[in-house]
Amino acid sequence: MKTIDIRTTQNVTITYELAGVQERILAFILDIVIKGLFTGLLAFVVAMMSSANENVMMAFMFLIVLPVNTFYTLAFEVLMNGQTPGKRMMKIKVIRMNGKQPVFYDHMIRWTFRILDVFLSGGVLATMLIVSTDNAQRLGDMTSNSTVVKINSRSVISLADILKIDTIQNYEPRFPGIRKFSESDILLIKETIERYQKYKNDAHKEAVIQLCNNISKKLDVGEHGMDKITFLKTLIKDYIVLTR
Repeated sequence: MKTIDIRTTQNVTITYELAGVQERILAFILDIVIKGLFTGLLAFVVAMMSSANENVMMAFMFLIVLPVNTFYTLAFEVLMNGQTPGKRMMKIKVIRMNGKQPVFYDHMIRWTFRILDVFLSGGVLATMLIVSTDNAQRLGDMTSNSTVVKINSRSVISLADILKIDTIQNYEPRFPGIRKFSESDILLIKETIERYQKYKNDAHKEAVIQLCNNISKKLDVGEHGMDKITFLKTLIKDYIVLTR
């Protein structure tokens, strides 16, 4: 099992499991099936409505089928934050090596290199590079400084997850400065806690320590009399109460 350590903007290192060549190939096949089903169904509808008129079918091929098959991956990865329907079903996604979400330019580079990685080499080049490189990267990944990682129900964290945390009625926040933090910062805190509780190893313990130290400095907080996990959970609760 290959993993990658990514240091976030909060100077916290998070370990991700890299997507293997099997998951990436299966996601690719699923996307082909989805494209085929969509264009096939649409072609059937167009053919029925136009009575199989040759000119209409030709226009359909150039205006619908060709663009869908050409830009399918690029469009979905941009719109779905690094995932296509196939990747989502396989629970994998594209991320930058710095932990940030890829931007359009990154997706464009990855999509462009598919010509060499996948199509001209029949997928052999992409497979060889994913298997042999430390970060499981094909050429498109390397040039866009990205890779593909596995995700699961514990690592996909949204604000809705945070809002499930119980709050005490008339709760008095202890660290009001936390309101200046962003939603993504709070999500990072929650993810760091969950990863530490699931994988109680030295790396995740160090991530908790670094995160606590960095936040304490930004909030100018001295001794608070809490252990680090309690401190982080209190910050999350304070944020919810102060921003609701």
